[in-house]
Amino acid sequence: MYETVMGPAFAELAEPVQAFHRTRGRRELHGWVETEAPASLPARLLALCLGTPLKPSSGAIRFELEAEPDCELWVRHFPTNTMQSRMRLREGELTERLGLTLLHFRLGAREGRLVMHLQDLKFLGIPCPRWALPRIVAEEEGRDGCLYFTVRASLPLVGQVAGYTGHLVVQETAKA
Repeated sequence: MYETVMGPAFAELAEPVQAFHRTRGRRELHGWVETEAPASLPARLLALCLGTPLKPSSGAIRFELEAEPDCELWVRHFPTNTMQSRMRLREGELTERLGLTLLHFRLGAREGRLVMHLQDLKFLGIPCPRWALPRIVAEEEGRDGCLYFTVRASLPLVGQVAGYTGHLVVQETAKA
């Protein structure tokens, strides 16, 4: 799905990032994550609607992936909660359904990293005005058989709603 959206730019991604996004079927990955708390009471309420972490934490993450050619279910088991989203390929674009929100992303490659750029957002089916779109940092990079991720989302006047960083082991490395 990501390869379809990105076209030739997909080949610029680090090998563990490519391997992760070429996965088909069901797979469980493990790694480590650090989560951040929402910045304000309104941010906390939004995080509750989205299923993103509500408390700062650090610990093991279990990631369940169910990948079909045009749809992926992502279930992230953080140390303090579980968050689920569904990625879909629609008209050459990647969408993510997260709780009551539908996000539309453009994908790019920068120095071997996958960078997701938010293009549009609908909450309860209502389009978000451009001026109110959240600032989202969503990047993945790969090294040593791991996929490293950074995700942060903040809204004007509300502050950070979600933030987490960590890694998933994508490929077992050979031990000498």
